[in-house]
Amino acid sequence: MKFPKDFIWGGATSSYQIEGAAFHEGGGESIWDMMGRQPGKIHQGDTGELACDHYHRYKQDVTLMANIGLKAYRFSVSWPRVLPTGQGAINQKGLDFYHRLVDELLEKNITPWVSLFHWDFPYDLYCRGGWLNRESADWFSDYTSLVVDKLSDRVQHWITLNEPQCYIELGHASGIHAPGLQLARREVLLAAHHTLLAHGKAVQVIRARSILTPMISASQAGTVSIPASDSVENITAARKHMFAVRDKGVFNNCWFSDPMILGVYPEDGIELYQEDMPNILSGDMELINQKLDYYGANIYSGRYVQFFEGGVIEEVVKDNIQYTEMNWPITPEALYWGPKFIYDRYKLPIVITENGMASRDEIVDESIQDHNRIEFLQSYLTELSRSIEDGIPTLGYFHWSVMDNFEWAEGYLKRFGLIYVDYATQQRTIKESAYWYKQLINSGIDTKHIL
Repeated sequence: MKFPKDFIWGGATSSYQIEGAAFHEGGGESIWDMMGRQPGKIHQGDTGELACDHYHRYKQDVTLMANIGLKAYRFSVSWPRVLPTGQGAINQKGLDFYHRLVDELLEKNITPWVSLFHWDFPYDLYCRGGWLNRESADWFSDYTSLVVDKLSDRVQHWITLNEPQCYIELGHASGIHAPGLQLARREVLLAAHHTLLAHGKAVQVIRARSILTPMISASQAGTVSIPASDSVENITAARKHMFAVRDKGVFNNCWFSDPMILGVYPEDGIELYQEDMPNILSGDMELINQKLDYYGANIYSGRYVQFFEGGVIEEVVKDNIQYTEMNWPITPEALYWGPKFIYDRYKLPIVITENGMASRDEIVDESIQDHNRIEFLQSYLTELSRSIEDGIPTLGYFHWSVMDNFEWAEGYLKRFGLIYVDYATQQRTIKESAYWYKQLINSGIDTKHIL
């Protein structure tokens, strides 16, 4: 496999999952702190209160990133760390943490990519309605202004929202994630609309206030539809299937992407939701539809799609599919067909803003021989290389995650990292997969790591 010389090789994390020091030096409470108080919501009652203690160990962690050879690091700013109640009084010490982190990254020649929202919504604003309150778009806009004013002299790459599909659907419909709500469809769609308005206002703020010329997008979640064979019929069916709204949920590939990029909600979704659609005010869709510079795609897996006689399109299960510790299927072709179908629809260059696998890694003889993760990366990145060779403009790849961390409702049970974290001692150990990744980054081509 081959990649362009200027290809961006990175790793990703999020604030609540690694920083710890939840209320240290004036930080405020988020809805994930609230979630941790709800019995049975998180595995073994785990919380992100300490996590990887990155807040105090960021210099060590950035040094490890440099040792791995990362060229870019995608991290998120904690909204309640810099604005403890979500708006108003600024926590200068919290803001200064990100100032120091960016400086440390640049000193190690690692480009910072900043996500403005990766799920840690301020608790005080949740008590005022959260995303159900239309004012949430203004709250987010004001927060964005603060961060951009502080960091945009050194940061060019911005992600407004991470996976709205997850924090809206899982947080407001199924209740699996914070804030743990199980709302009716009408309220879920209202929260989704307000988060889209927040995205639009944030893009406007970044473009208006950035010192360096910005590159802006959002990171979208979704499951790739993979043709069961390379027949024209199956490819056409998979493309249609990937962007269809088939059930009354917003975890799909177009409910957020279409308004952001095309300026409209998908027609099949409007027809399906009908009376549950939010009240769309004059100018809303124009506000949401801001110019983006790339498409941020979080791709982990796909589902195989078969075209049958009579125009029937169905998902099919292939034999011998393996699964990660998250019980997600390992389908490397998702990194071929995903970028291909996304580019066909949206005509934006692609950045894989997340990809990786959960495993139960263990230290054996002072090392972590995570050969399964190496095989995962080898197979997925081979498919990504193939899509690039087919002409799909792809700017970079961010492995999820840089280090093992708090994995939301799964607590500390599942490990995604290139770096192993002993949560009891906070000792870090670089895994074999990280050394493989370093070789790939340094060469730009597959080095055929010996297993």
